[in-house]
Amino acid sequence: MRHNYGNVHEMGTKRSGIDAPEVSMSSSAVRGAVFFDVDGTLVPRTTSSAYLASFLGHHEALTAAEEAYARGEMNNREVSVIDARGWAGRDEPTLRELLHGLPLVDGIAETVAWCTCRGLVPVLATLAWEPVGRYLAERFSISSFCGPHLELERGLCTGRVLTHFDEYDKRDYCIAEADRLGVPISACVAIGDSRSDLPLFSEVGCGIAFNGTPAVRRAAVLAVDGDDLRAVLPLLEGWLTPPARC
Repeated sequence: MRHNYGNVHEMGTKRSGIDAPEVSMSSSAVRGAVFFDVDGTLVPRTTSSAYLASFLGHHEALTAAEEAYARGEMNNREVSVIDARGWAGRDEPTLRELLHGLPLVDGIAETVAWCTCRGLVPVLATLAWEPVGRYLAERFSISSFCGPHLELERGLCTGRVLTHFDEYDKRDYCIAEADRLGVPISACVAIGDSRSDLPLFSEVGCGIAFNGTPAVRRAAVLAVDGDDLRAVLPLLEGWLTPPARC
């Protein structure tokens, strides 16, 4: 039975991390990696920070900053500073409880399992805060993740950023992760939707825009729209399968 999870579009010419529990895959079986963006990709139509800010009380200020970032009027460092202020006085267990309600697309677990079975190591390539990346990596048995860190004192967020992490750090993390896995970056795929994915798309063997912005679609090899991450599986299957020779 063939399942239709989304609308696929052929595109024009393309194209400091933290480890989570390792997936069960021998190094000899690794064929590449699939780098999954989080905000706007696994978390649909919003960001993990905006979702959390709606509980923490700074949603309006954060969404204005995120919109300015999307327009290129602010950088990620500036947005992170605004967001971090809203976390002041909060402890990580409370934030983790809030993450249980984080909206996610369907099909994440199935897509991760599909990749793992085919020798593609799933990795979270994200600018989301470290607690978000860790939560999702543990929930879906994803190999590793990256992202910025909040400053903590006595278990509470201070409202300051400990380490910043932008789209270029994300790209560099993925290049280093491919090297750690023993595969060329050209043997890897990136799946994303927005500005933070553009530097990485220029490095990987295949960039897939999932519900992507116009700029990301232009940079991608392929694009697909939908509410189920399994929409990318036919694209990954086609990428893995070499073309027939005459």
